[in-house]
Amino acid sequence: MIEFGAGMDAAMLDQARVLADSLAMEPLPGVVDVVPAFGTVTVFYDLLKLRDYNELRTALEQRVSRLSGNVRSEGREVVIPVCYAAEYAPDLRRVAMHTGLEPAEVAALHCRAEYRVAAVGFTPGFPYLAGLPEGLHTPRLAKPRTAVPAGSVGLGGAQTGIYPLASPGGWNLIGRTPMTLFNAAAVRAALLRVGDRVRFRSISQEEFATWK
Repeated sequence: MIEFGAGMDAAMLDQARVLADSLAMEPLPGVVDVVPAFGTVTVFYDLLKLRDYNELRTALEQRVSRLSGNVRSEGREVVIPVCYAAEYAPDLRRVAMHTGLEPAEVAALHCRAEYRVAAVGFTPGFPYLAGLPEGLHTPRLAKPRTAVPAGSVGLGGAQTGIYPLASPGGWNLIGRTPMTLFNAAAVRAALLRVGDRVRFRSISQEEFATWK
């Protein structure tokens, strides 16, 4: 694991994304997978395909040293439509009470920010999004749900995220997107990658139905 620092600093995300892209475009012998997340890049390797561990370590150190201190990865900008209607937002009122805002203000503030994908995991394609306004920070549920519908948008502490698949989960559900975030049959299964920039756009129930 290569660590650029702790937390979700944008500069560290950029370094992790650029290094991961470099290792994907110019693979090193024995490496079977590269996973960027927050300020780290984890490199998985096959011992049976590796001539010498120290050679791999040296090659990784050299690759890291080629990164400049002000490296920047723009990533893609992806706009995610979200319906914040009560039908899709069972925790919106609870979040509003916790933050001292009205439900509509929670939705508006959630849409106003720009987010960065800090990690992808938990379930395939689940994006952990950094950049949640401090006024929306809300503790996770004390008792997780056993089933969360696919597309649900939630708040968990200082992050927001989207459930690509139906699964258990303990985040506060404040809306739902009709977009597909994970398709196992696609060439690129997950819609979002670490470093991508994300914005949310509020849509009506009618528009949600049209998307579907």
